[in-house]
Amino acid sequence: MKIDQTKAKLYSTIGPRATLGMVLLDIIKENKNLMVLTSDVSTSAGLDRFRKQNPENYIDVGISEQNLINVATGISTLGYDVVTTTFAPFQTMRCLEQIKVNLGYMKKKITMVGLASGLILGPLGFTHCSIEDNAIIRSIPNIAVVNPCDGLEVAKAVHASLSYKNSVYIRLTGGPGGGMVYDVDYEFNIGEPVKLHDGDDGIIFSTGAVTYNCLKAVKEISSSKQINLSLINVHTLKPINEKKILSIIKENTRVFSFEEHSMIGGLSSIMSGIIAKNNLKLKSYNSFAINDEYSNSGSYQYMLEKNSLSFEKILNTLNSNFS
Repeated sequence: MKIDQTKAKLYSTIGPRATLGMVLLDIIKENKNLMVLTSDVSTSAGLDRFRKQNPENYIDVGISEQNLINVATGISTLGYDVVTTTFAPFQTMRCLEQIKVNLGYMKKKITMVGLASGLILGPLGFTHCSIEDNAIIRSIPNIAVVNPCDGLEVAKAVHASLSYKNSVYIRLTGGPGGGMVYDVDYEFNIGEPVKLHDGDDGIIFSTGAVTYNCLKAVKEISSSKQINLSLINVHTLKPINEKKILSIIKENTRVFSFEEHSMIGGLSSIMSGIIAKNNLKLKSYNSFAINDEYSNSGSYQYMLEKNSLSFEKILNTLNSNFS
């Protein structure tokens, strides 16, 4: 599946949710075996055109997420490629037992897409902001966890998930106009981190939409201070290619991680575990994630700044560490 630059720009403009709908429209043209199930989120998931054009491949189970997973599991046993989607907290937590039993324990295969995860729904508070989902789904065997960094990677992840051996949870963060990390197509493999920028002065590991802010900061500090940092897009949090991570980290260097997720159970925990298990001798390791609290609600930009994940905050962090 190749994606040209025009389409990549469009994905970035419309945001990850609308991109999901466009990608599924493309897939159904080649794969009539695709079934899409939602919990009353046709418009929110960018699926109105898909629903109207492919009514036999679309099921809305209503606001009943436990039933969503049960019905999806049943359809998958008939040989269909099944994608389920609703807002991230409802896609992962309201139906957690069904995910554990049907997908983890029974090893049935579906693709789950969590809409608007992280802090993008900050004005609605933490009933809708999802900062726990990576940790929750990572703890269940036989499910991969993918955090695309931009629209192009959303498309790549959805395509890859359908042919992957196990169920996959795809976590969508950010919104329309969130920035392009990739402006050209590339080879995407679940479980394989990707180097976005090369440098010898330190290493940043990031996941999800904040990767764009990291990339901007890396380019800015390289231009203004001639400090060259490597940036690694860890789009898959499970399975994690530990050997590749270890091959990237050099002794006596500064390492950073950034994620739009709780500091518990996501990229911060993964990196801390790898560093400790392998007794790596680093100059420093600093992780930046969402604090272990449910804070006041606010705009997306406000929430990112509060948790040191905006471009400006990331740049300040890097400047202070290399002053």
